[in-house]
Amino acid sequence: MSQTLDVAALAAAYADKSPQEVLKLAFEHFGDDLWISFSGAEDVVLVDMAWKLNKNVRVFSLDTGRLHAQTYRFIEQVREHYGIAIEVLSPDPRLLEPLVREKGLFSFYKDGHGECCGIRKIEPLKRKLATVSAWATGQRRDQSPGTRSKVAALELDSAFSSADKPLYKFNPLANMSSEEVWGYIRMLEIPYNPLHEQGYISIGCEPCTRPVLPNQHEREGRWWWEEATHKECGLHAGNLIAKD
Repeated sequence: MSQTLDVAALAAAYADKSPQEVLKLAFEHFGDDLWISFSGAEDVVLVDMAWKLNKNVRVFSLDTGRLHAQTYRFIEQVREHYGIAIEVLSPDPRLLEPLVREKGLFSFYKDGHGECCGIRKIEPLKRKLATVSAWATGQRRDQSPGTRSKVAALELDSAFSSADKPLYKFNPLANMSSEEVWGYIRMLEIPYNPLHEQGYISIGCEPCTRPVLPNQHEREGRWWWEEATHKECGLHAGNLIAKD
């Protein structure tokens, strides 16, 4: 298992490779130490592909405490369907409780989503990623023209790497379109979140997610009260950094 990769060379070599080929590269170098990030949305395709390559695939999901009921049930459905453990990460109550006590449950509508996401998503993710060498996400270039249009198949995670501990981030679905993702889901009849049938495309926390109208971009359903070009919660903050 290699811990030193030529990221730029591999990103260029795998720019047009299939998701399965990118995942094979990830497993080749990191084996069971590669973790799959599963959000309870259409990145179930990533879980399906990874599981077919490695039945011991390791999966984690962030439970912000504010997810839709359908998402919680879907995470359990995926766990049972594949017979895998899904490590569910929760916010640190020592950080969350003072926020709720001082600002209530909906401060993000006034203050922006950064503080809430920082506690409910970023801190648990940072805690997890500090223990791993590589992770894979379901990011796609077509999800957000403003922040994800340059997502690479492989990158050094600029948000969560440290000087003495590089973190490698694989994005196997980067080249897939929404149409291709849903073609995969339908053809193979894999589970999906029932919220998709109600007009939800990009699914996050219940107070911060809404269905989109025809011809609206999927990210318009997230944090709709904020400026449109910065619709990232911080999980993929490197997208914003790279854009500047």
